[in-house]
Amino acid sequence: METKQSSLKVVMLPWVAHGHISPFLELAKKLSRRNFNIYFCSTPVNLCSIKEQVNQNSFPSIQLVELHLPAIPDLPPQYHTTKGLPPHLTSTLRKAFDMAIPIFFTNILKTLNPHILIYDFILPRVAEVALAQNIPAFKFSTFGAAAISSFQHSFRNPQSLKSSSQNNDEHKKKPLDIILIRSFREIEANKKEPSSTLYVSFGSECFLSKEEIEELAHGLEHSKVNFIWVVRFPEGEKIRVEEALPPSFLHRVGERGLVVEGWAPQMKILGHSSIGGFVSHCGWSSVIEGMKYGVPIIAMPMHLDQPTNARMVVEIGIAMEVNRDKDGRLDRGEVAKVIKEVVG
Repeated sequence: METKQSSLKVVMLPWVAHGHISPFLELAKKLSRRNFNIYFCSTPVNLCSIKEQVNQNSFPSIQLVELHLPAIPDLPPQYHTTKGLPPHLTSTLRKAFDMAIPIFFTNILKTLNPHILIYDFILPRVAEVALAQNIPAFKFSTFGAAAISSFQHSFRNPQSLKSSSQNNDEHKKKPLDIILIRSFREIEANKKEPSSTLYVSFGSECFLSKEEIEELAHGLEHSKVNFIWVVRFPEGEKIRVEEALPPSFLHRVGERGLVVEGWAPQMKILGHSSIGGFVSHCGWSSVIEGMKYGVPIIAMPMHLDQPTNARMVVEIGIAMEVNRDKDGRLDRGEVAKVIKEVVG
C-alpha cells in the first residue's frame, strides 16, 4: 500500500520590488519546511539578488524560476526591478510586466502545473491566468489589513479579476476570497538607557527631499533625544550624507546621534531595550515590526498605504503623527514636539 505523502507544488509571484520579494521569500522558506515544493518566480535580476538566501543545501524545496519580460528599448534587463529604477521608467516596467503575464507566465504555469499559485495582491491579472488553467490562486498582501480593507472599499470595480474568457460561462471563475497577510521576524542591538533612543528610517524605497531632511535634522537636534537615523538616497544620486544635512549638524549632536547611510538591521535595532520611539513612513513592514517590538511610532507617512496605516496606529494608541503644514511641508518645531512627547 502506498503511504508516501506527495508534496504540493506552489508557484509564487511577487511584484518586482524588494519590499514585496522579501516577505514572499520568508513565506516560501516557511512553506518549504512543511512539505511544499516552492517555485519562486521573478525576473533574473531579482533572482540573482536572492539566490544565496535559498541555496539548495539550506532550502532544497525552493527553486528559482526566471520570468523574462519582453524587450523594450528603454528598459534593459538590469531595470527589470524597482531597485535603482529611474522614476520615469516606473510605468514602462509595469507595462512590460503586464505584457509578460499572458505569454511568459502562462507558459510557466503550463510547464510546472502547480497545485496552488500565491500571487502579489497588486497583480490581479495573474489570477485570471491561473484560473483559466484551474489552478487555485491565493492573494498575498505585503500591505497591512487596514490598508487592504481601505483599498477594497475604494476600488469597487473588480474588472481586472474577471476571466479573460468572458464570453464563456464555464470559465467565469473568481479568485478564492482568501488573502494572506504577512507577519513578523526577529531581534537585538545599541547602548543607551532603556527607551531613551529614537530609531529613524523611511524604508528602502521612500526618500526625503533635501528640505525634509533639513527640517527633520533640526527637529531631532532640538528634541535633545538620542537617535539612530538611516539616511537613503535614490540609486545613482551621488550625494554625501554630510552634504544633505545642515552644516555642522553631526558635530552639534555629537554622541547623541548616529547617522547611517543606506541600510541598518531594523528589526534588531527595534528589538533593543534602548529604543523608545520609531520615526517611520508607516510602510506596513515597518508598522508590523514596530508593533512586534512594542515601540511607539512617530508617523510621517508619504503615499500609497502609508497615510491609512498612520491613521490606524494613531487611532489604536501606539503612535503620534507629525502634522505637516497646509502645503504638505514638515516643520522642525512640530517634529521636535512630537518626538519629545513620544520618547519623553
